[in-house]
Amino acid sequence: MTEAGVVIEVFELAKRFGDVVAVDSVTFTVHRGELFGFLGPNGAGKTTTINLLTGLARPDAGTICIAGIDCSKNPKAAQHLMGVVPDESNLYPELTGFANLCFCAALYGLRKRDREDRARELLAQFGLADAAERKFAIYSKGMKRKLTIAAGIIHSPPLLFLDEPTTGIDVASARQIRQLIADLNTAGTTIFLTTHYLEEAERLCRRIAFIVSGRIVRIDTVENLMRQTQGRHVVQFAVSNSAARLCEAMVAEFPDLLCQAVAESSIRVESPEPVRVGPLVRFLEDRDAEVSEARKVRPSLEEVFVQITGIEAAAMKQEKEKVQAGGGA
Repeated sequence: MTEAGVVIEVFELAKRFGDVVAVDSVTFTVHRGELFGFLGPNGAGKTTTINLLTGLARPDAGTICIAGIDCSKNPKAAQHLMGVVPDESNLYPELTGFANLCFCAALYGLRKRDREDRARELLAQFGLADAAERKFAIYSKGMKRKLTIAAGIIHSPPLLFLDEPTTGIDVASARQIRQLIADLNTAGTTIFLTTHYLEEAERLCRRIAFIVSGRIVRIDTVENLMRQTQGRHVVQFAVSNSAARLCEAMVAEFPDLLCQAVAESSIRVESPEPVRVGPLVRFLEDRDAEVSEARKVRPSLEEVFVQITGIEAAAMKQEKEKVQAGGGA
């Protein structure tokens, strides 16, 4: 039985595709009004989990309760309570933005006057009023994502699933969408967010689950997760010469510091004590390296993810670049 205040309750959820285990004994809860992050690299099982929760796929094992409704035997029993924004747009390219929203509203049974009023309201809220009569096909990627989110909440659902909402779009549009997500949550919508943009989850979410290879490896609040970075001091240096070569010399000279070449011309220095920048700059300059910047870096959720999962930050960034290069709705 689902406890009061719990909107999603999942127990021992599992799904296989042939020999591939996509979701492996996943258990978690999401509370009413929460913005819950589901983080992991591509192929970790994020989209499959959303498909199971929203009734688009049937689990091989485990139970799912949505707002107290047992969806294990009837996956579609709670769909009227959900809004779903897939990782790729499911709207119609030949229809206008306004027509797409009205069509989605009709699917949820809204009367003509109500659906037209709601469509205009959302177009204005999402900054798309001027594009209301343009065909969806000619929208920019950022506009398409915003309209897809608007379509997902056309029926004012109490629970919203967002699958990679900012992947493949420009920085300005991603910032706007993050603000829209935060505003929806502030207004009371429970949000289940999947992303592999760790900085996005750090900004938006209260609690986060890390999933790797179909298994959840940690669930905790952002506050508790970030405690793992307390007491660590990090300074990043921008240098003119080979960072890798300079880093080797720094390790020999300063054995108490953790030094890492994070790019061809960037060195990261970490210490449990405050880092004394002056001696390090002099050391680098003595080796004919021009130091153009030395800045303190606040440890991030990305570093916590690397500690817990063993997946390198560089690998996560490469995945982001691959997805963005491939485009997105």
